[in-house]
Amino acid sequence: MWQPADVLKRRVPRVLVSGFVLAVAVSGLSACRTSPNVAAYVGDTRISVSELQSAVEDRLADPEVAAYADAQGDEFTRRVLGLLVQEEVFAAAAERFDVQVSDRDVRTRIDELLGNDDPEEVFGQLAQQGIGRADVVENVRQQLVRRGIAEAEGAADALGEEALRARYAEVRQSLAQVSFGYITVPDEATAQSVITQLAPGATAYPAVAAQFPGATTLPALESRAPDELPGILAEGIGSAAPNTAFATPVPEAGGVVVTFVQGTVYPPFEEVRPQLEDEAAQAAEAAGEEAIQEVRDDLGVTVNPRYGVLEEGRLVPGDGGVVDILGDEAAADPATAPAPAPAPAE
Repeated sequence: MWQPADVLKRRVPRVLVSGFVLAVAVSGLSACRTSPNVAAYVGDTRISVSELQSAVEDRLADPEVAAYADAQGDEFTRRVLGLLVQEEVFAAAAERFDVQVSDRDVRTRIDELLGNDDPEEVFGQLAQQGIGRADVVENVRQQLVRRGIAEAEGAADALGEEALRARYAEVRQSLAQVSFGYITVPDEATAQSVITQLAPGATAYPAVAAQFPGATTLPALESRAPDELPGILAEGIGSAAPNTAFATPVPEAGGVVVTFVQGTVYPPFEEVRPQLEDEAAQAAEAAGEEAIQEVRDDLGVTVNPRYGVLEEGRLVPGDGGVVDILGDEAAADPATAPAPAPAPAE
């Protein structure tokens, strides 16, 4: 049986958290020389084991993150190490290209990503994936650093007004939506009367719809993509001429549904501008990431094999053990050889 609430209801936008997805690959890490007390080297900077443990404990203060970490075991520690390494690399890259990102810049970008979504709901979902608020802040900061580097390198021209408008012209046709509304009335005779009242066009719709309020009456016209039209009305909407109405008997809705079709509409440039900017920014960030990879390679990153080995750009479990940072001669001398690494913290 057709359920009006299922077919004619307005779409509920899902919470968008993709802007906060953390890149936790640690490309550039190599399991070679290190000290038992150092988790990783990033150039001349050391990330100590105690620093790593502290970073893990800070994240575990969030119960949602802690639940995720408990299920992940040692993988969560490797992930945190990757984040710490990445933070050092981005700091070095920002300094090299003289890119400055303020806390205010980060907050503004987070607000943009959240849009109308409930911050607590979004951060709660991220925490369930092991991503704490501090990780979100740092991730967004790194996103802005990538963009800043792209601008410094002249690779962000697509973010300009002229380029954005040109891109809008390219994709405008693909953004086409159908403007329509539906009004549920008790019988066919009433439906024909309503169709007559809608003859003047879209301006008449709100007043006519107000006469028949209910769950299966839209009080104002809506615009949806063709594949988002109510299934029971989609065929009729698709074949209707602009500014016309048609009636569809739907007993489950309580009578007859009168559908008014204004026709095809296109969202204005300013409405889709944020999406166009994000698209262009992603391209710029890709260019910025290339520059950051060069910085990462120049710095040289070494990870303590106790925490894993590099495979296809990710830190994965290894055989454990610690490589002697002092070389073969020191390794032969027990007095200078490093102490064995303590067992990983539970």
